[in-house]
Amino acid sequence: MMLSVSNLHSGYGNIPILTGVDFELAEGEYLGILGHNGMGKTTLMRTLTGYLPATQGRIVFNGNDITRASTAARARAGLGFVPQGREIFPHLTVHENLRMGLATAKASEEKAIIADILEEFPRLKRLLSRQGGALSGGEQQLLALARCLCMRPKAVLLDEPTEGIQPSIIEEIVETLLAMRRSRGLTLVLVEQNLEFIAALSQRVLTIQKGRITGELKPAQLHDPERVSQFVGMV
Repeated sequence: MMLSVSNLHSGYGNIPILTGVDFELAEGEYLGILGHNGMGKTTLMRTLTGYLPATQGRIVFNGNDITRASTAARARAGLGFVPQGREIFPHLTVHENLRMGLATAKASEEKAIIADILEEFPRLKRLLSRQGGALSGGEQQLLALARCLCMRPKAVLLDEPTEGIQPSIIEEIVETLLAMRRSRGLTLVLVEQNLEFIAALSQRVLTIQKGRITGELKPAQLHDPERVSQFVGMV
């Protein structure tokens, strides 16, 4: 298993949000997590990456227990994160944003790594000198994903990537991520509410309610409103 999560609890201060999350993720697998707002999806992402501490349970990544590891240690171990809202640097250029994803790389490697990333994200080539804040929402999402992938993570956590972006770039993200599963053997955890997007990418979809994993759906079942409503009340 690339990622194993058992009895994971977390929250904000004295307010519990996750109340015993369990799931496993195989190497090279694309896993979707589906649920309403407020059910614990983003809290799960932030706990897996170390931005929130686990109050109980265990997180094992690539064979190592990272439950108490820092966010930096998890990133160095190969766990990438693209947060909701993208969090690019608006006053830096696209090229400078990409370089921020290479903070631990050798200077001699930067040019080759960025060239490789631009082959996978060709839309960004013509935008290298543009400030991040001047990009459209979809272009910013592509930049955030490309920046994360600069360090060749073993697995990526992707939080609500389609929020507020145009359909053409949503399709581009799907194509890019599917290509990376083939070329890189990338492993992905995707939190999303866009049913078409999550169905196009995920090999399995877990449902989350009130801080617990409550079921599992096959991607094809997301096209059945009754089945989706049965698990998460979403249509």
